[in-house]
Amino acid sequence: MNILILGGGGVIGQKLAASLAVRGELRGQPISKLTLADISDPAPVAASFPVDCITCNIADATSVNASVGADVDVIYLLAAIVSAHAEEDFDAGLSINMMGTLNVLERVRALGTRPVVVFTSSIAVYGGEVPDPIIDHTFLNPQTSYGAQKAIGELLVNDYSRKGFIDGRGFRLPTISVRPGKPNRAASSFMSSILREPLNGEEAICPVEDDFPHYYLSPRKCVENLIKGAEIPEADLGMNRCMMMPGKMWTIRQVIDAMTAVAGPEPAKLIRWEPQPDIQRIVKGWRFDMRPEKSVKLGLEADESFEDNIRYYLEDDKPAG
Repeated sequence: MNILILGGGGVIGQKLAASLAVRGELRGQPISKLTLADISDPAPVAASFPVDCITCNIADATSVNASVGADVDVIYLLAAIVSAHAEEDFDAGLSINMMGTLNVLERVRALGTRPVVVFTSSIAVYGGEVPDPIIDHTFLNPQTSYGAQKAIGELLVNDYSRKGFIDGRGFRLPTISVRPGKPNRAASSFMSSILREPLNGEEAICPVEDDFPHYYLSPRKCVENLIKGAEIPEADLGMNRCMMMPGKMWTIRQVIDAMTAVAGPEPAKLIRWEPQPDIQRIVKGWRFDMRPEKSVKLGLEADESFEDNIRYYLEDDKPAG
């Protein structure tokens, strides 16, 4: 089993690679090779099988063609630029999120090898004038350029699967929290930073009110679901290959209370409340009441509580000392 992770240098890509290295197999076959590809050199992971780390710019078809070989069995297509970045730089969003996805799909179509392609979409594909709750068959109505680009990617994954070019499956990720590292340009970045920084003894800014609700999943559960998602039998996916990944709804106050329940009262004192209209304008266009029945039936899971999300960060990612 030869696996390629496009976006292998990112948080989820690195965690996915580490998990696959420990697991040693996918889809009932031993992993023979893992390749991590990203715009800059991804960090290597230790494994009992060969691991290559390469550069790949998915916006450049030549770079994609050099990175995606005929021997690849499973492609994780995680590479993208995030929401606020795609909103600020429309051309970059088009070239990476939309054309980058097309470049990958066109490469495997030309190869004729029909690999499994696991595409990470986003709950940003929802919004606008659609009724709550959001269910599996709610139509996509994105209210950001990032959401529109991800929705286009979903349509491509469905159509390339229908045509037999790939065995595709796409998962609309909840906001992944608590993410390690530094804040990025995602509009949802604060949903990790208001927890991560205080847990690390640093101040953080919350740009929305404490009653703001959102749909969350931990990095640990996201990786588990991406592995399960690659292993779903094709016959079980049906005619729509893309679906919500399970998550759970919590308000900002609830996630802060969860942090306090696990780590005590001191971290929450480091949060400053400063409204940021640009961020509010993006995140309040996202819909909240998600009902991911299809993916749950297929075996994917949400976290039991947000206290678990906090514990996972402390166990997996909190810097030593």
